[in-house]
Amino acid sequence: MCWVLSFFFSFIETLFISNLTFCGPNIIDHFFCDLVPLMKIACSGVYTMELVNYILSFPLLLSPITIIIISYTNIIVTILRFQSRISRQKAFSTCSSHLIVVIIFYVTLLSVYIFPTGGQTLNTSKLLSLLYTVFTPFINPIIYSLRNKEIKKSLQEIFNKYCICCYIL
Repeated sequence: MCWVLSFFFSFIETLFISNLTFCGPNIIDHFFCDLVPLMKIACSGVYTMELVNYILSFPLLLSPITIIIISYTNIIVTILRFQSRISRQKAFSTCSSHLIVVIIFYVTLLSVYIFPTGGQTLNTSKLLSLLYTVFTPFINPIIYSLRNKEIKKSLQEIFNKYCICCYIL
């Protein structure tokens, strides 16, 4: 269902984009050909496209966010039922790293596609796009590998070695 809806929404946006007219330099000042910067270089029909983008963004972004909030609410309720304080701490520690990545991802997505972008500069838009396209996939393996005791130990050894070298200099 996710794939079908995504292809359907993409098809609708492609139809609307194909009806836009572009005048002047057709150079997109962005890291990739995203919808918002593409609309900035269009000369006409932008209001309709912005409205379509806004309407389609709600179900595409808010549906998974709602499911995630419900899931985390159930997880937190389950964790709070644990008898042992240490078990609760471990469970919250495991969930918190994932939750941080999810929050960074969805806050940047919402700020780019749903929240009004009138006061948002192009550089801010680029930075936000980098956060959800590059930073969150990059940091995900790092966060989860830090849960591994061997990797923690290796990083600690490297850190200690580096600190000793800096201290001697």
